[in-house]
Amino acid sequence: MTIFTRRRALGLAAVGIASIAMLVPSLSAGAHSSLDELRSSASVFRDFDKAGPAGYGLFKDVNGIACIAQPGEGAMGIHYVNGSPVSDPRELARQPEALVYEPQANGRLSLVAVEYLVTKSAWEGAGNTAPPSLFGHQFMLIPAGNRFGLPDFYALHVWLWKHNPHGLFGMWNPNVSCAHA
Repeated sequence: MTIFTRRRALGLAAVGIASIAMLVPSLSAGAHSSLDELRSSASVFRDFDKAGPAGYGLFKDVNGIACIAQPGEGAMGIHYVNGSPVSDPRELARQPEALVYEPQANGRLSLVAVEYLVTKSAWEGAGNTAPPSLFGHQFMLIPAGNRFGLPDFYALHVWLWKHNPHGLFGMWNPNVSCAHA
C-alpha cells in the first residue's frame, strides 16, 4: 500500500468515525457532571443497610413480586422506593425516588441503578405540559393498569452501577437477573 493509499484510507476512516459520532446521542458536559454528582451522592446506598434508614422501602408489584423481570427484555431488579417524593413534581437529580438492586448468589443485594418517578397527576398539577426530563433524557410514561397497580406515572432509570447494552437510560437491562431473588 502506498503512502497516498494509506492516507486516503485513514482519511475515509476518520470521516466515517466522525459521521457515526454525529449519529450517536451524547451527553452534554452538564449531564456528565450531574451524573457524576448522582453517582457520588447515591453511592452510599451500595451498602444496602443504608436504604431503610433513608426512607426507602421494598416495593412489590400487584402479584407480590419484588424482583421485576421481563422475559426477552432482561430485568430491572428489586426496587426500594421512597414514596413521599413520588407525588412531588420536583425531579431532583441527586434525590432519586427509587434504588434498584440486583439479588446476588450470596444473598446480598447489589445496587445497579436508580429510578426517578413522579405521578402524571402531580406532574401536570404543577402546571407542566411536557413530560419530565433529567440528564437530557425524557421520562417514559407508564399508563394506569400497569403491573404495579399505580395510576399513570413517569419513570426514568439510570444504570450507574451495571452496564446496560440498551443504554444508560434503558428501561430493561439484559445484564440484570432475578435468578437469585
